[in-house]
Amino acid sequence: MTETFSYQQAYSRNIGWVTSTEQEALRKKKVAIAGMGGVGGIHLLTLARLGIGAFHIADFDVFDVANINRQVGATVSNIGKPKVDVLAAMAKDINPEMDLKVFADGVQQGNLAEFLAGVDLYVDGLDFFAFSARQSTFPACAERGIPAITVAPLGMGAALLNFMPGSMSFDEYFRWGDLPDEEKALRFLLGLAPTGLHAGYLVDPSTINLAERRGPSTVMACQLCAGIAATEALKILLKRGKVLAAPRGVHFDAYRNKHVHTWRPGGNNHPLQRLALMVVKRRLARMKLAQQRRQD
Repeated sequence: MTETFSYQQAYSRNIGWVTSTEQEALRKKKVAIAGMGGVGGIHLLTLARLGIGAFHIADFDVFDVANINRQVGATVSNIGKPKVDVLAAMAKDINPEMDLKVFADGVQQGNLAEFLAGVDLYVDGLDFFAFSARQSTFPACAERGIPAITVAPLGMGAALLNFMPGSMSFDEYFRWGDLPDEEKALRFLLGLAPTGLHAGYLVDPSTINLAERRGPSTVMACQLCAGIAATEALKILLKRGKVLAAPRGVHFDAYRNKHVHTWRPGGNNHPLQRLALMVVKRRLARMKLAQQRRQD
């Protein structure tokens, strides 16, 4: 199979939007992606088709039936298989020449140095509720001067934040600290999408339960995330095009046909964010009370 593969031919249709020199530059870049689920898996395959030549990928989970609605590697034949192995094989099938290193135990404090070694860019593909892993990974990127991208699938849209060297850090923006996980979840959600474009068309709010770490998802959102993340990756790695960094972000919602630029100086410490947190907490409290009454 590898005898028939030609990098130049495989990526020739990228030329025009990038130069031949830029394509060769992408070939020499290394990207780390933690998480091979809803967004992480499709991030990997999209960046592989862009022509990125090397990856570090991490995930400890296996595919389950509940992943089929949105995760690119989730098929009936892959149920029970490690996500990282399935996605590694899919990526190598796109580019057999790529340099790909697998971290089958996921990303954690003990392997962060190896995971980020020689990396030009980090792309966040972790589960929404992977708070501990994020609180380790993003500061480690900042310490090493590695740009970090997170694009969240929200409803039928995507919300982008870039954390660039010398700009506001993940910790400064989200202000998690030692807060309880439910509070971190709220701050993550509101920090990613301050304008909440997705909230208006949620038809069943009872499907969201932060305490139980569950919520609805769509494949459209995951695919939009991958396109946005790959475009930001191209701009960052080739050093061309405007790159917005936190506290500035972007939220695009395909269902509502809306695209907004967000700006929250101080991140979640911004007065509008503090007010939004108060409002959402009250709504959640009312929802919990209503559910308890229905159960009684």
